[in-house]
Amino acid sequence: MSAGKLILVDGSGYLYRAFHALPPLTNSKGEPTGAVLGVLNMLNKMIKEESPDRIAVVFDAPGRTFRDDLFEQYKAHRQPMPDDLRAQIQPLYDTVAAMGLPLLRVPGVEADDVIGTLAKQAADLGFDVLISTGDKDMAQLVGPHVGLINTMSNSRLDRDGVKAKFDVYPEQIVDYLALVGDSSDNIPGVTGVGPKTAAKWLNQYQTLDELIAHAAEISGKVGENLRGELTMLELSRKLATIDTALTLDVSTEGLAAGAPDLARLRELYTRLELRALLKALGPETPVGAGTATGAGTATGATAGAAQAQPAAGTANAAAEPAAGTESTAVIDAVLPPAARNYRKIVSQEALQEWLGKLAAAPLISFDTATDSPDYMQAHIVGLSFSVAPGEAAYIPLGHDYAGAPHQLDRDKVLAAFKPLLENPGLPKLGHHLKYDAHVLENYGISLLGQRFDSMLESYVLNSVFVAKHDMDSMARKYLGIQTIQYEDVAGKGAKQIPFNQVDVGRAAEYSAEAADVTLQLHLALWPQIEALPALKAVYETIEQPLVPVLYRMERAGVLVDRELLRIQSSELAARMLELQAQAHTEAGGAFNVDSPKQLQEILFGKLGIPVMRKTPTGQPSTAEDVLEELAATYILPKLILEYRGIAKLKSTYTDNLPKQIDPASGRIHTSYHQAVAATGRLSSTDPNLQNIPIRTKEGRRIRQAFIAPPGYSLVAADYSQIELRIMAHLSGDASLLLAFAEDRDVHQATAAEVFSTPLDAVSADQRRAAKAINFGLMYGMSAFGLARQLGIGRGDAQKYMDLYFERYPGVKRYMEETRRQARDTGFVETVFGRRLYLPEIQSRNHALRQYAERSAINAPMQGTAADIIKRAMIEVDAWLQASKVPARLIMQVHDELVLEVADEAIEGLVGQLRTHMAQAAELAVPLKVDVGIGRNWDEAH
Repeated sequence: MSAGKLILVDGSGYLYRAFHALPPLTNSKGEPTGAVLGVLNMLNKMIKEESPDRIAVVFDAPGRTFRDDLFEQYKAHRQPMPDDLRAQIQPLYDTVAAMGLPLLRVPGVEADDVIGTLAKQAADLGFDVLISTGDKDMAQLVGPHVGLINTMSNSRLDRDGVKAKFDVYPEQIVDYLALVGDSSDNIPGVTGVGPKTAAKWLNQYQTLDELIAHAAEISGKVGENLRGELTMLELSRKLATIDTALTLDVSTEGLAAGAPDLARLRELYTRLELRALLKALGPETPVGAGTATGAGTATGATAGAAQAQPAAGTANAAAEPAAGTESTAVIDAVLPPAARNYRKIVSQEALQEWLGKLAAAPLISFDTATDSPDYMQAHIVGLSFSVAPGEAAYIPLGHDYAGAPHQLDRDKVLAAFKPLLENPGLPKLGHHLKYDAHVLENYGISLLGQRFDSMLESYVLNSVFVAKHDMDSMARKYLGIQTIQYEDVAGKGAKQIPFNQVDVGRAAEYSAEAADVTLQLHLALWPQIEALPALKAVYETIEQPLVPVLYRMERAGVLVDRELLRIQSSELAARMLELQAQAHTEAGGAFNVDSPKQLQEILFGKLGIPVMRKTPTGQPSTAEDVLEELAATYILPKLILEYRGIAKLKSTYTDNLPKQIDPASGRIHTSYHQAVAATGRLSSTDPNLQNIPIRTKEGRRIRQAFIAPPGYSLVAADYSQIELRIMAHLSGDASLLLAFAEDRDVHQATAAEVFSTPLDAVSADQRRAAKAINFGLMYGMSAFGLARQLGIGRGDAQKYMDLYFERYPGVKRYMEETRRQARDTGFVETVFGRRLYLPEIQSRNHALRQYAERSAINAPMQGTAADIIKRAMIEVDAWLQASKVPARLIMQVHDELVLEVADEAIEGLVGQLRTHMAQAAELAVPLKVDVGIGRNWDEAH
């Protein structure tokens, strides 16, 4: 029988990981608080879920350890602790102590050894021990009564789990680490030995000692390394071994949590401005210690996990790490979850009760349950509503399966809800409300009063914190709630059923939860946005007003010429056959041009072309960028690239577009997405209108199939060189500002500056080089990249870049200041205050850090351009709606708006269109808008 559960928390690991996983958060005094918040969330989640009998939070203490004495270079490569992290250590210690949690720091001893000793002692006494850490070294401690949990990834390791993860058992981990080494701790390991080799050897020889005894049998260079580094190998083993036999002043029995000091917690939370943590402590009257009880109260250690609110001028949302990193499982978790009271409405009495409740509510959260993701084709299966956390109702209206229970009449229910949903004075909340608006329009209901959208709130608060900004992911991130998945109620894959076939009871639970969780997300996110006036303005003046504009564009759709697409598809197929034949001739025989494997054999085997790069599996790469480089010298890669490009156009557009014509409207209705691109740019799907090429003959021909109906023309209005203009505005560079103020050809002007040439003497090659520099610098292009693009030497490319910065010192200053700001704050901003977080800006990985620094330069320009085109859409749509001009927006592609305009209105429209788009932003340089007119999209350019 177990003596109880002991949790040992790797506090130092928590602290570092929280610091690097979250963007830099500060209070109004500028004091950093993000790491403290992250650690508190992880601690409280752990306590809530595990309910330990004993607990200790263990931190490293200053001073030399036995490992420093063994090896002077131990941890020598580690960077000094950042000042912003150092400043949070004492506040964290104070908070943990005030929570009543035992906090251990043993001078001259690493936290790993303290944890190892306590784990062994407790296991010997019959306790079940759970070590909360992300440190792989701790896997050596796993045993019958000792397990690991990684709170960030929410994964657990027992003996079998260690084997599954490392391919060795816990008792082999020390030997494994000795062989592999550890770059973060500067443990040497054996040169050339990675995890796979180490595991293979230990599976064969079982122990390091046995491997050493058979070292002579190991062949190859790695065998030589093993035999030559045996002395260092023994040192590595000692450095990797956790000491489990320390003499400590504390025992397992002394690790019971005490009562929290609520007054001290209140004082700390007030100073750190963790407002919701403070609120979760309850009123300033004595509260009994313990865990969260009931709905709406939290006491004891778990009080710290309530959702935190930022002070004005701070960000209180974390950035989603890049692939391969881990994030905290719960950020700003709202505890305790509201008790659920979900109702299924199948009677007139219940319906009237909820209609009254909704009419009186200050805010309605609602969701439509449908049978299709296609908003033009979807039918309503049910409606769900929520007016308070934990309180929601589902009205089944279209479940159609054998044995389905009684449901209210759909038409009558929708008629009853129509006045409420069309009331602009009654605020509505949803998650991706634009889709719901479309579905309701299918039944003659115009959704008005769209005030909040939790998807957009998450996106505005931090565009990269939640990967997709879908409700399920957001609920996990912001609320700590695991929602019911669609697959849970409808099944997966080929066995998935439409929602109208789902059991009404399960559908009610799923749909009511959607409305409830949407409301809870809004209550968690909106206060954080309100605390940041610039972000609130982004939401209220850009993102939310854009929703009805996009709705009208999607609803209008665009007309396409089905017959022309059919002809184009046939012509592309013929061209593909020609290219195939040419490729076979060039290769000296037939092969499957769609097969990367066969292409590898032809290019690098038969033809002997040099391998530029290998895939992760060691095969020669035939990726597009590799083929592009090879195409400059070899004919076959050039043919393959053209073949691939045409095949993609055919499958994506000429073959697929006719299938996407709506049978009722006869037009194509794309879906525009606001919460996808991190920079704020819109994207589109089904079909994707953003990627139809304009620089190729084939791409332009596809645009010819986008046509105006009889009596109308297409008008395309495009911002000219908008990102360069934004660069001029942001950098304040005098020469760049002057070039735009005088409406010069900015690439020609740059060439004149860089090459010290009179403006009228600039050659075509000089202008091309200047254009590459202008755009390349915005995207962080290196001298190497510029050299490749221009086909010149790296030294010449560097010379061009140096000359550029001499002539445009303001640009250089802007780039340096922006990088510095990004490193200091973890984000950059657009002209309008949109925040663009850069989670890898402090990464120890050089490549990731460099990418983040390049993004820091470009993101404000891309983001500002995205904001400007969105503001222009809102401005132009409002003008069209008010003026009743026979015209409407039908497409948005990057920096371009496309309108469908009655022929008689074109002459008066073009000038006003330019004016409205130019007024979308006030920059230090004028915005220039190019306008074209045509019967089809290509002609309008």
